[in-house]
Amino acid sequence: MKLTLSYISIFLLVATLTSCNNSKKSDYATQNDIEKQTIYTASNHPGKKLLENQCYLCHNPNANIEGRIAPPMVAVKSHYLNDDISQKEFADAIWNFVEKPTEKKSKMRGAVRRFNLMPYQVFKEEDIRLIADYMYEFKIDEPEWFKKHIEEESKGKVKYRNDGAKLNDTLISNYHTPEEKGLQYALSTKKELGKNLMGTIQKEGTKEAVTFCNVKAYPITDSMAIAQNARIKRVSDRPRNINNQANKKELAIIEEFKKSIASNKDYKPITELIDGVNHFYYPITTNSMCLQCHGEPNKDINADVYATISQLYPTDKAVGYDVNQVRGIWSITFK
Repeated sequence: MKLTLSYISIFLLVATLTSCNNSKKSDYATQNDIEKQTIYTASNHPGKKLLENQCYLCHNPNANIEGRIAPPMVAVKSHYLNDDISQKEFADAIWNFVEKPTEKKSKMRGAVRRFNLMPYQVFKEEDIRLIADYMYEFKIDEPEWFKKHIEEESKGKVKYRNDGAKLNDTLISNYHTPEEKGLQYALSTKKELGKNLMGTIQKEGTKEAVTFCNVKAYPITDSMAIAQNARIKRVSDRPRNINNQANKKELAIIEEFKKSIASNKDYKPITELIDGVNHFYYPITTNSMCLQCHGEPNKDINADVYATISQLYPTDKAVGYDVNQVRGIWSITFK
């Protein structure tokens, strides 16, 4: 597994999962809970959108086999699922790794060797369990090449597993509300930036990734804005590039998100409709991978990397962060 970045919290409570066509009694339920159960389909299960928003940024099923920055989620499912594992045991195993990734806890040593260890990020346990429940109950999107690949790569040691009821929807759900549209614009842009950045780190190292950001980050963001007919900015109260300085309104919103995240409170995107234009704001938070360029100099940031940062960004303020802190926000406008 690999980098996965910011996400929208889903305020849904679930006692168990059942399917009309694939009825397994959830290990989470007791006899007294049966009447309270919610019946989810592959389309409306809350884990589906969480999977798309949190995991597909790095584990995108559409990425080709050569250009991937992390294994597809169906690979995770195949490594963790077996005939004897219960739904709760499956979710327990996924959460055990994601809570604090280590190579020792990983069941995907080959993926760790190829892509490195998934960076530590702060996730809500309930969200990860909803994702795991969705993966357990339903078929998930997978690349066309995956089944043949896993059989050849593991030499038969790992079985292809994508059990469950079939999803007939498109890959990514349709987004209708301004909040959902704005989040999709932010996450798709983040995915494109992340794919290119992580590819550079893997192939050329962190120092070259700094140069990549200096040269390519703006063009990639602008091209995504044009493609989505929106104005997309990444702004901060402590910018690396002075052009990313937040304005007065954005600074106030950054402070709101900082307070929520620091106190471990739920947060969601902020949207406003002004003169027929939607204004969308969503936090950009740090994970352990980010600290290679945004952590403490000479502690998290290598001396050579910091020298490159100082040369390219003489007025840099974007250092000194720890994991799960607000480094800035997405500021997006669209009709």
